[in-house]
Amino acid sequence: MANNAELAAKLLRAASNFFRAVGEQNPDLKEQMTTNADACELIADRVEVDPLGIPAEDDAPAPEQIN
Repeated sequence: MANNAELAAKLLRAASNFFRAVGEQNPDLKEQMTTNADACELIADRVEVDPLGIPAEDDAPAPEQIN
């Protein structure tokens, strides 16, 4: 059975795929959706490697980057 961090990473990767698909279907939203997808993938990677880690202030996605 998967642990919470594994499930969270899987969910974030699914969200990333969703954002990319929306961006491909709607060019007006592509930049925003790509940013969201990249942020989800970044956090998914981090959750898999260090589930309890705290990102450095200059390394975390800014709130306005996640829409």
